[in-house]
Amino acid sequence: MKNRQNEIETPFLLAIIPLIIMIAVMAITVVVFEGSPHVPLAVGSIVAAFIAWRLGYKWQDIEEGAYKGIRLALPAVLIIIVVGMIIASWIGGGIIATMIYYGLQIITPSLFLMTICIICGIVSLAIGSSWSTMGTIGVAGMGIGMSMGIPAAMVAGAVISGSYFGDKMSPLSDTTNMAAGITGTDLFDHIKHMTYTTIPGLILALIVYFILGRQFGGGEIDQANIQSILASLNSSFVISPWLLLVPLAIVVMVMMKVPALPALIAGVFLGFMCQILVQGGNIGDAVNTLHDGFVISSGNEMVDNLFNRGGIEAMMFTVSLTIFAMVFGGILEHTGMLKAIVTQILKVAKSAGSLIAATILSAFFTNATASEQYISILLPGRMYARAYQDKGLHSKNLSRALEDGGTLTSPFVPWNTCGVFILATLAVHPFAYVPYAVLNYAVPIIGIIMAFVGFKVQFLTEGEMNELKIKQERVDRENELSEGV
Repeated sequence: MKNRQNEIETPFLLAIIPLIIMIAVMAITVVVFEGSPHVPLAVGSIVAAFIAWRLGYKWQDIEEGAYKGIRLALPAVLIIIVVGMIIASWIGGGIIATMIYYGLQIITPSLFLMTICIICGIVSLAIGSSWSTMGTIGVAGMGIGMSMGIPAAMVAGAVISGSYFGDKMSPLSDTTNMAAGITGTDLFDHIKHMTYTTIPGLILALIVYFILGRQFGGGEIDQANIQSILASLNSSFVISPWLLLVPLAIVVMVMMKVPALPALIAGVFLGFMCQILVQGGNIGDAVNTLHDGFVISSGNEMVDNLFNRGGIEAMMFTVSLTIFAMVFGGILEHTGMLKAIVTQILKVAKSAGSLIAATILSAFFTNATASEQYISILLPGRMYARAYQDKGLHSKNLSRALEDGGTLTSPFVPWNTCGVFILATLAVHPFAYVPYAVLNYAVPIIGIIMAFVGFKVQFLTEGEMNELKIKQERVDRENELSEGV
C-alpha cells in the first residue's frame, strides 16, 4: 500500500483540534478530578485518529504512526527503567543516605537561603527527584527557615530552585532522561550542554539568596529537626564517606566517555553490592529492592518518605505515560498534523535563535495548557525534531531547550501537577514563591538570550549531517517496507 502521508495535506485548523481537545480534557482531568494525564492523551489520540481517518488515511497508516512513536521512545524507556533500579540500589546501599547525612551538616544560620538551596540541589542531584526532595528536605527547610523569621515564600523559592537544579542536571532524573531520549541525544552530552544555561542560573540564584539572607543572619536555628533526621539515618544505615566513591566512580566513567546505559548499570551493580556488603542485607532483599524499591520504617516520617522509593515498579507510571504521549505524538506526526502546526510556527521562527526561543516558549505554553511537566518535554520534542535537523542544529540544542522551558517552568503554573504538588507540600502558593524561584525563571531567559546571541548553539558537522541523512533514509525505507510500498 502506498504511503498516504505524502499525498494528504492536513489543514492547520484541523491539525490543532486534537491538541485543543487533549489540553481541555487534560485541564479537567488533572485540575478538577486530580487524575493522571494518561486518559487525556488517549482521548487526544482517538480524536487525532478519527480526523486522520476522515481526511482519507487508512487505519494501517494511523496505527503505524502510533507504533513509530512508541519505537522512538524505547531508548528512553530503557534508561528510565535502569534509573529506577539505580535509585533503589543506591538507597539500599546507603549511598544516598550518606550524601544527605553530610549535606545536612553544612547548614549555616547566617547563610540559610543559600545553604538550603545547595542542600536541596545535592539531594535532588543524588536521587533525581525534585518532588521527593521538596517533600522531605524541603519541608524540613520550611520549618527551620520560618523559625528564623524568614518569609515562607523566600524559603520555598530557595527550596524549589535547588530541587529543580538537581532534578534537571541529574542522570537519574526521569525528565532529564526523557529530554535526551526523545531527541536522540546522548544523556551525558545533554547534561553537559545544559550547564551553559543552568550553572549561570544557579550562580545568579545563589547571589540573590545571599543578598536576601543577610537580613536574617542573626536568627537562631532550631536543630531538633535536623538532629532527628541525622539520628534516623545513623540508626537505619551504615554511614561512611567511603560510600561516596560510588557516585564518584560514575562521574569518572562519564569523564572517560562511557555511554550512559553501561555507566548506569555499573551504578546499579555497585549499589547492589553495597546493600549486601556494607549495609548487611541479603541477596534476596537486594534483588527485591531493584524491582519493588527500597522499604524502610525508621520512625521518622520525613526519612521514610524520602527513602521508600525507587525500583522498576516505581517507574512504570513514567514509562506508561511516555508510551501514551508518544502514541499521541506519533499519530500527529505520521498523519501530517505536527507538520501543519510547526509550519505555522516556523513562519515566524526562521533563524536558529528564534527556533530555540520558540521551543522554550512552546514548552512553557504546554506546561500552562496541558498541566503536565512530562508533556511539555515530550510534545514539543516531537514537534520540533525535524525543524532542528533541517537547520543543521545538533539535537542537544533541542533537548536543552525542552528542559529550560519545560522542566523549570512547571512550578509557575498553579494548575500544573508540579504547582499543585508544591502548594500541597510547602503550603505556599505559586504566585507567592515565583519571584524567589530565581533559577527557574533565570535559566529560560538565559537560554533565549544565548540562542539569539548564538553562544553555545551547536551545529552539526558535515559528517554528522551525512550520518543523520543516512539514518533518516534508513528509517524512511523501514517505514516504506512496513507500509507495503
